[in-house]
Amino acid sequence: MTPDLDSLATALYVKTDDLLKESPYLAPWRPAVGIAPRLTDAELVTLAVMQALLGFTSERRWIRHASSHLRHLFPYLPGQSGYNRRLRKAADLIAQVNRLLATDTSLWTDTVWVVDSTPVECGRSRETAKRSDLAGWAEYGYCASHSRYFWGLRLHLVCTLQGLPVAFTLTGAKADERQTLLGMLHTEPGLVAARPGQTLIADRHYYGRAFEHELAEWGVHLLRPARRGEPPRAGSALFKPLRQVIESVNQTFKAQLDLERHQGRTPGGVMARVLQRILALTCAIWHNDRTGQPVMRSLTAYDH
Repeated sequence: MTPDLDSLATALYVKTDDLLKESPYLAPWRPAVGIAPRLTDAELVTLAVMQALLGFTSERRWIRHASSHLRHLFPYLPGQSGYNRRLRKAADLIAQVNRLLATDTSLWTDTVWVVDSTPVECGRSRETAKRSDLAGWAEYGYCASHSRYFWGLRLHLVCTLQGLPVAFTLTGAKADERQTLLGMLHTEPGLVAARPGQTLIADRHYYGRAFEHELAEWGVHLLRPARRGEPPRAGSALFKPLRQVIESVNQTFKAQLDLERHQGRTPGGVMARVLQRILALTCAIWHNDRTGQPVMRSLTAYDH
């Protein structure tokens, strides 16, 4: 590993370990009586982030690589099945660590957000769509940027202009982006309650008088391009350069964090792997911010 990645792993482990000491209830449930795991929950979270940053989509290959190269960080490593099982059970903990790191940056209070959704493909064959455990959640949808249909989910993401994830959720591929965004705000009303006058940049699919009225009631000002037949909207000159932020974040998830190669086969498996990648991005931004390095949406500084 590079010194930067070694430093990031150590800082993440300490932060997660401190969180679990202060709030032990965040740890995955396990019986009070039994054998204590040899790989701690803080080590598990760190191991999962290292896997995403180093680009290992195969858990078997990742455990083999970690056994050969990361013993100085992880004296004990489970087998692939044990790692997979514990990672799925730790999804809530991963989400909590992600929020802890995000709020521990100077970027958390940014007054401008960007929002978009991106496809998370879960299979290509018709047989997969019919027999998969994801059927009923995953569905067929259309990806306009690639001009093709896909079977899977959509990751809806709200982030700052520096790419820091603020809110996110996974839905079926046909879910309405506007209703999903409103649902995220309703789920966490504190996100906007403390930020009156927050600006939200979106594409032309986030439209509608009722939709914009509800955002305004939340104190959120929507900035989007005009749709066909609409008069020019205020702030349109700023839209294109700022809009590239969310495109850059989505590209980081897909090209560097292998979002579309998550290999999840169950709802819990997909959720854990998507959270793993979101935490990896948040962790890199957090580490750069805390160490005074330039905050980059690209993760090339942490490549092996």
